[in-house]
Amino acid sequence: TFLNELTLTICLSVRNNFDMDAELFDLAKQFIPKGYVDQAAQSKNQRQKLYRNLLQHKKLPETGWDDLTIETFLNELTLTICLSVRNNFDMDAELFDLAKQFIPKGYVDQAAQSKNQRQKLYRNLLQHKKLPETGWDDLTIETFLNELTMMDSNNFLENVGLGEREGRVYSSLVAKRNYQFSHGIGKSGDILADQPKAPGSSLLQKLTHHLALDAFRIAGLRATSCIILPCATGLSITMTLLALKSQKPDAKYVLWPRIDQKTCLKCIITAGLIPIVIENIKEGDELRTDMTTMENRMKEIGIPNILCVLATTSCFAPRTPDKVVDIAKLCKENNVFHVINNAYGVGSYKISEMISDAHRMGRIDAIIQSTDKNFMVPVGTAIVVSLGKDDLINRISTLYPGRGSSSGIIDLFITLMSMGSRGYKALLDERKAIFVEFRDQMKNFAEKIGERLLETKNNPISFAMTLDTFEDPMSLAGYFFARQVSGSRIVPRHEKKTICGIEFQGYGSHVTDYGSIYLNAAASFGITREEVKIFFQRFEKIIKAHKKAKSKSSDVQLESQLEKHST
Repeated sequence: TFLNELTLTICLSVRNNFDMDAELFDLAKQFIPKGYVDQAAQSKNQRQKLYRNLLQHKKLPETGWDDLTIETFLNELTLTICLSVRNNFDMDAELFDLAKQFIPKGYVDQAAQSKNQRQKLYRNLLQHKKLPETGWDDLTIETFLNELTMMDSNNFLENVGLGEREGRVYSSLVAKRNYQFSHGIGKSGDILADQPKAPGSSLLQKLTHHLALDAFRIAGLRATSCIILPCATGLSITMTLLALKSQKPDAKYVLWPRIDQKTCLKCIITAGLIPIVIENIKEGDELRTDMTTMENRMKEIGIPNILCVLATTSCFAPRTPDKVVDIAKLCKENNVFHVINNAYGVGSYKISEMISDAHRMGRIDAIIQSTDKNFMVPVGTAIVVSLGKDDLINRISTLYPGRGSSSGIIDLFITLMSMGSRGYKALLDERKAIFVEFRDQMKNFAEKIGERLLETKNNPISFAMTLDTFEDPMSLAGYFFARQVSGSRIVPRHEKKTICGIEFQGYGSHVTDYGSIYLNAAASFGITREEVKIFFQRFEKIIKAHKKAKSKSSDVQLESQLEKHST
C-alpha cells in the first residue's frame, strides 16, 4: 500500500492544504529531487481524474484503463485511499461525496480510519527510515510498490518515449513480476544516482538502503553506510577490490587465509590481483588463521605491494571465522586495507560482535554479505557495508559500469517490510537457539553411532562430526542427495584441485590434510526445528541403507572369490 501511495504520489501530491500529504511530500525530498516528484505528481493527478469521472458518470471510460491503473484503483478501494476524511483536500473531498452515492457514509467513515492508520505507517517509514516494529501485510506492501512504480515515466498515462531506453516491457508477466519497475537503478556513471525518468525506483533504492542499515543494527553491526549491488557476493568483492586498487594502484597482492570456496579465490583473480594463500593451522579440532605466517608474508612482500587482507567470517566447520580482530590490528599497524567476506555471517550475533570488536581495535574497510543467505531472498544481490569508510562506498558506486537491475532491491524491500524489526530479530534469536539444539543433537547422534562431534567452539554457524567407523564414507553423499538432504557435506581427505592456476591439496577441507573424513552441517538464517528433526530421521535411514548395501557388496565379493577358488 505504501508503495502504491508513492507510485501515484498519493502521499506526495501537490500541496492542497492536506497536512498529511504535505508532510509526506517534504519527507520524500530527503530521497529524490523535488522536480522528479512534481513530474510524477502530474501523472498521479491524471489518474485521480479517471477515478473521479468513473464515480461521477458511472459509465465505461472511452479508452480502457491499463492494468496498473485498474489494480491500483482496486487497492485504493480496499484501503479507501480515495475515500479519505476531508482535510480540505479538494480531490479527496469530491471523491468522498461521490462515494456516498454507492455506500452509506458511515461505512466510508469507518474505512477512512483504516486509511489514516496506513498513512501514519508511510509517514513513520519516510521520517525515521527504519524498519517498522511490526511487519506490514502483503496488501500494504503491494499497494506501496504500485504507488512507487507509477512515479516512473514508463507508467505515466500520457508519456511519449523517444529515447533508446524507455522502460518498455513486452510481456505482461514480466511486468507484473517486477511490479512494473523497468528502469533499474542508478545511471551510467553512478549506480546510486537518481534517475529523472524513474523517481519511484530511485526512492525505493534509497529507502531500502536505510532499511538494510537498520537490519544490520539489529544484528549487532552498526554500519554507517552501505551499497546494495545488483550482483552476488563474489562479484561484489571484486568491485570492492577494484575500488581499493584505484586508491593504491601499484599494489597487486592480496593476503588470503585459505577458504576452499572457488568464488573467494576467483574474485581476486577477476580484479587482476594476485592471491597469496595463507594456509590455516590446526588448533585442536579447529582450523584457525595463521597470524605468524601472515605477518611474515606481509614483511617479505612489502607493504607498498600489498593491497589488502581478504578475511572470511562465515565458513563450514571445522574451519572457523578468521581472527579478524588480530588481522584488523595488523592492518592498522601497517596501513593495509582490510576486507571481510561475511557471506552469511549477518545471521550470527557472535560474528557481528567479532567484526565490531575488530573495527574498534583495528581497521576494517569493507564488509561484504549476501542478501539471499542473510535475508531469505532470491540470489542476485549483495551488500557492501562500511563502518566509517563512507568514501569507499562512493568509489564503488561510481566504479560500477552502467545501470543495474532493481529486482534485488524490490525483493529485499518486500522481505524486510514483511518481517519488521520484531520479526527479523525473532528470526535471529531463533537461529541462535536452533544452532545450539542442532549441535547438541548432532553430538548425541555421533556418540550413538560410535563417532564424535568435532570441537569447534569458535564457529557459531556450523559444526562437524567424524565418519571414522564407516566403510567408504564418501559414498554417503549419494544417499543424502537421493533423500533430498541438501547443504550438509562429506569432505574428503586427499582431494586435489587446481583453481585459477593454484593447486590445492586436501581441497574442501581448507587445509592440506585434516587427518580424517568428516560430515558438516550449518544452522543458517531461516533454519527451522522441523528441518533438523527430519535431517536426523533421514540420517538414520541412510546409515541403515548404507550398511545394508555394503553388506550385500561384501557377500557378492565373497561368492566371487569362492567361485574363483572352486574353478
